[in-house]
Amino acid sequence: MTNGLNAEGQRIRSLTTRGVMVPLKFTLGTSAAIVRSVPLLLVDLLNEDGVTGRAYAFCYRPSGAVAMSSHLFEAVDLLKDKNTTPLEAMQTLSRQFALLGVTGTVRMALSLLDMAMWDALAQMQRVPLSSLLGSSPKSLRAYDSRGLGLMPPDLLAKEATALLESGLRAVKLRLGYPSLFEDLAALSAVRRSIAGGDVAIMVDYNQALTSTEAILRGRELEKEGIYWLEEPIAHDDYVASAAMARELKVPIQIGENFNGPEGLLRAVNAQASDYVMVDVARIGGVTGWLHAAGIAAAHGIEMSSHLMPEVSTHLLCATPTAHWLEYVDWADAIIEEPLKIRDGLVVTSERAGSGIVWDEARLKRLDTI
Repeated sequence: MTNGLNAEGQRIRSLTTRGVMVPLKFTLGTSAAIVRSVPLLLVDLLNEDGVTGRAYAFCYRPSGAVAMSSHLFEAVDLLKDKNTTPLEAMQTLSRQFALLGVTGTVRMALSLLDMAMWDALAQMQRVPLSSLLGSSPKSLRAYDSRGLGLMPPDLLAKEATALLESGLRAVKLRLGYPSLFEDLAALSAVRRSIAGGDVAIMVDYNQALTSTEAILRGRELEKEGIYWLEEPIAHDDYVASAAMARELKVPIQIGENFNGPEGLLRAVNAQASDYVMVDVARIGGVTGWLHAAGIAAAHGIEMSSHLMPEVSTHLLCATPTAHWLEYVDWADAIIEEPLKIRDGLVVTSERAGSGIVWDEARLKRLDTI
């Protein structure tokens, strides 16, 4: 088997994109918005060998899917008639989009292209993506991130009980109520509902607090034994985040908004957090993830994933400091074989590639963008 890092290139023949709105099983209230459905952009990349690489990404807003699709078609035109590897493609396209800025929807579009190219490479080698990256499919520790948004304590308790039916032994709780008292009441409700179980609770503020308020609330929350405190302040204020990490005992988690491996490196150099969490669509796809994983490993920092668990499972398998997989079931509505949970762990697909194959019958029932 050829290692994917040294695999031959591929010529892109055509690109297809589709934007869809996927309804959530659990309404997700955060400090930023109430989310009832999520916009996903689906990519099919056909190469000259007749292999179709597939990938999808959460677009945050429907307009994000439109912008990303436009960038993707332009990017593919720039690569047409060239035999290229994912690394070469990212280097070429980063240069071509430099003046526009390789961030936001541009970064996500290029990440999607990279993910699809890697999926095709693994299929051509007839191995799972994790194997192409020098590892193998594994069962991974994961936390359930599908629910526990901002809502009354009694509803939080019921939802926490429902989430634990999946078999996972960790959940994420969104906080950011108007007062610390309400935050503590929400945490207490979730804690009571899982009494007697060894369940980890991660807390996410979605950048809702000032640094002063974050330290105040963090001091109280760490007394409650939460596993980590995620993005309590503006995601790119690394100086304030570093001060907070020094002040608090509870581990600080940031990273879902890192723009490429460079963003992770800046945060690590600033000692801005105890853990890092990488979004494959913002870090630069599989190629960007591998670079980020190397930085995290070199600094001995545990690295978790953000969303897109179908491909993130493969990447965590090949991550030296792999920590937690963030589990959501959003893609269950669009793929043939959803991820499986067995013995409290998420099982990485053993199909060739990332394991993503669209369920066309179910896709037809979704609203399009």
